Amino acid sequence: MARKMGIIGMGHVGSTLTHGLIAQGLADHYVLIDPKEEKVRAEQLDFQDAMANHSSFATITINDYAALADADVVVSALGNISLQHNAGEDRFAEFAFMQEQVPKVAASLKASGFSGILIVISNPVDAVSALYQALTGFPRERVIGTGTLLDTARMKRVVSERLGVTPKSVSGYTLGEHGNSQFTAWSQVRVEGQAISALLSEKALDDLTLATMKGGHTVFYGKGYTSYGIATTAIRLIKAIFSDAKKALVVSSYQETLGTYIGYPALIGHDGKVGDVTLPLTDDEIAKLEASANLIKKRVDQALDDLL
Repeated sequence: MARKMGIIGMGHVGSTLTHGLIAQGLADHYVLIDPKEEKVRAEQLDFQDAMANHSSFATITINDYAALADADVVVSALGNISLQHNAGEDRFAEFAFMQEQVPKVAASLKASGFSGILIVISNPVDAVSALYQALTGFPRERVIGTGTLLDTARMKRVVSERLGVTPKSVSGYTLGEHGNSQFTAWSQVRVEGQAISALLSEKALDDLTLATMKGGHTVFYGKGYTSYGIATTAIRLIKAIFSDAKKALVVSSYQETLGTYIGYPALIGHDGKVGDVTLPLTDDEIAKLEASANLIKKRVDQALDDLL
C-alpha cells in the first residue's frame, strides 16, 4: 500500500527528518511545506537529485496543503531555534512564536481534509501538541508529540557513558515536560536487567538527571541547532504507526488523569495512541509528574484563552 507523509517546516529538523525517511524508504510520496518558497524548492530538488542513488523512489510535492488530504502522517517541524538561546534554557521561549503559527497551520490542515496522524516535534512540544488538538478538533489519540522519547534516549546515553555499557542495555523512562520540569523515573530504570539504584548513588543519579535535561542545549550550543536525535525519534514513532506496532513509547499524549499532554508511555499503533500504560511510580515521582503537568496545563490554558 502506498504511504504518503507531510512535513511542515523544512528547517534543520524537517529536512533531516525527510532525508531519513526517504533513505529508509518509509513512504512513497512526501508533501513538504514551508513559507520559504526558495528553501523548500531547493530541498525538493536536492532530494530528487538523490533518488537515482537510493534503493527506493518517492514523489515529492511542495507547498500544497490540499495534497495532505490522503496523507497517513503529517509532522509539524515548525520552530524558531534561535529562541532557545535564552537565559533560562527554557523551551517555552518558542511558545509565543508557535501561538502565531499553529492557528494558521491548524486551519490549513482542517481545510485540506487531512484525517491521519499528526505528529508534533515543534517546541514546547507538549503545549504545542495541546494547541494543535484544540484548534483542529482532531481526536486526541491522533495528535501525538515526540514528548520525552528523545530525553529518554539522552538518559540512556548518559547512563551508558557513566557505567561503560551500550545504551541499548539501559531501559526506563524520562517523563513529564520536554523541558525543565522533566525528570527521570529512576525507579523504572534497569541496566542489563539490574535496578540502577543498586549501581549508582542518589547523588550520581541527580547528576545524570541534570545531564539528561541539558543534553539538547549542549548540542544546540555546539552546532546552533539539534537535528539527528529528534529526527530519529520521530522516525521511530512513525515506524510504530506504519507497522501498527502497539509499542509502548514515551510520547506526549493526552493523559486523562493529568488533564493535559505530557511525556508518558503510551501504546502507539496505526491509529495513533491505541492504549494506555501505567507505571508503578514512587510517591516522589508521581508528585514530579503532577507538577510538570500543572505547569504545561497552565501555559496551554492561558494560550487558548488568548486564541479562542
